Amino acid sequence: MAQSTPASPLYNTYARADLVFERGEGMWLYTTDGEAFLDVMGGVAVNALGHAHPVLVEALKAQAEKLWHTSNVFRVAGQEKLGARLIEATFAEKVFFCNSGAEALECAIKTARRYHFAKGQPERNRLITFEGAFHGRTLATIAAGGQEKYLEGFGPKMDGFDQVPFGDHAALEAAIGPATAGILIEPIQGEGGIRQMPASCLKALRELCDKHGILLVLDEVQCGMGRTGKLFAHEWAGITPDIMAIAKSLGGGFPVGACLATAEAASGMVPGTHGSTYGGNPLAMAVANAVLEVMLAPGFLDSVAMKGLQLKQKLAGLVDAHPAVFETVRGSGLMLGLKCRVPSTEVVAGARDHKLLTVGAGDNVVRLLPALIITEAEMDQAIARLEATAVDIEAKLAAQSKKGAAA
Repeated sequence: MAQSTPASPLYNTYARADLVFERGEGMWLYTTDGEAFLDVMGGVAVNALGHAHPVLVEALKAQAEKLWHTSNVFRVAGQEKLGARLIEATFAEKVFFCNSGAEALECAIKTARRYHFAKGQPERNRLITFEGAFHGRTLATIAAGGQEKYLEGFGPKMDGFDQVPFGDHAALEAAIGPATAGILIEPIQGEGGIRQMPASCLKALRELCDKHGILLVLDEVQCGMGRTGKLFAHEWAGITPDIMAIAKSLGGGFPVGACLATAEAASGMVPGTHGSTYGGNPLAMAVANAVLEVMLAPGFLDSVAMKGLQLKQKLAGLVDAHPAVFETVRGSGLMLGLKCRVPSTEVVAGARDHKLLTVGAGDNVVRLLPALIITEAEMDQAIARLEATAVDIEAKLAAQSKKGAAA
């Protein structure tokens, strides 16, 4: 008698692929039965230095033998070291460490609201956000993102967010009122379909915030930490935010997030206004410091920018060769997307059949978010596997067309 598959003990919140990986090395993941997959989804922009990077592994091992957790009741040396490095490398003057991108966004939202409260303007507690945004899965961040598929079923939408169409500057300016605390935006939307905010628009946002005395809050959880060829994506526009949320690649696979701010923007965050039990624990700080050590090494970010151009050119050639499957290439650096003419889910599944791991996004886009250490040979392998996927899809389309003609 055939035995039924036992019910999973886990929440059914993921449509999981039937793959289990037991180890990784660089750009490669290996299943429990020995199959090798080329990973260009990178844990959705998390594994910025690939799998089992020796510098990160050594940092984690060394710290694990000394101290895992104390409490934020005490000073944490790793936080002070990482905070100082982030401040030296960015606009920021203050840093709060947490465990995830959603937590970093929660801190950013609270920091913006608290700033105006401390200045005697408690009515300024609303943030303007943009259609297609994704800021996390907490009740506040799904409200900030505004996507109905994430809001449905969780009761009244949390108030405090006013959403405008992506790229509509007139609607944005019209939305600013006496209750506006700031503008929250991703310089490049990830889940929204690798939609990039032009540098001129980011500059206009900065000017608009200065004009109205409100805060510019950036979500660089996905597009930050070297992914575009600079440490943070907003640097290409030559502007600085007041507050910025980061995570994902900051820990290279270890859960860690951070909220960065100017001293002025963070001035309302006094003892007792915010906290985190695990945030900034010694293990996370050891790994994140190691990530920065690699990323800030001379020439590393320049190499990412160069690789991004190479991969984008290769993807453009793929689009030209398979116009029935792909429409265009989007993105910057190693945060790239293929806008598809067929359902993007077919491309993701087909690529997986060819042992290539990608991830979908909104607007019928397939994201490519490889480790920043990817080689040109590995790029060529990725293109070859996408090519094979496109050929399979074209054959399927031809068969469907022939069948339709016969009918």
